[in-house]
Amino acid sequence: MASLLAVKKTFLRQMVPAINKRLVSTSKKHNDTITTQAVSASKEQAKEPQNWISYGFDYKSKSEDRHAMHSTIFSAVTLCLVVGGFIWAYIPDYNLRSWATREAFLELRRRENAGLPLIDPNLVDPAKVELPSDEELGGTDIII
Repeated sequence: MASLLAVKKTFLRQMVPAINKRLVSTSKKHNDTITTQAVSASKEQAKEPQNWISYGFDYKSKSEDRHAMHSTIFSAVTLCLVVGGFIWAYIPDYNLRSWATREAFLELRRRENAGLPLIDPNLVDPAKVELPSDEELGGTDIII
């Protein structure tokens, strides 16, 4: 990100004079500023109006501040919303939910065609299951 901002600063320094020549202003007071600077202000400070509120990216240059803000918003919308939404929409089914649903429907269809009950009450063979005796259970309540 830092390299992107460095490239944009050099680009802006070269292109700002050309961009400013193409702008059309309908207000005659667009360059009027109220400043308390000393008379010995540099030419760069005199060129750029001081009556702007920074977006927090650059407090010295209005054009760099605006460009950084627009770059950040563009990146956030493009990367987070568009690319993130694309990834979220097309991410593989890592929990295999759709596979399990398809398998369940195929198994139901197979059982219906074979005339079997949809859910087998003896899924596990009762001869293989060892249950505790009544003496081992004692007074434990069994809820079925």
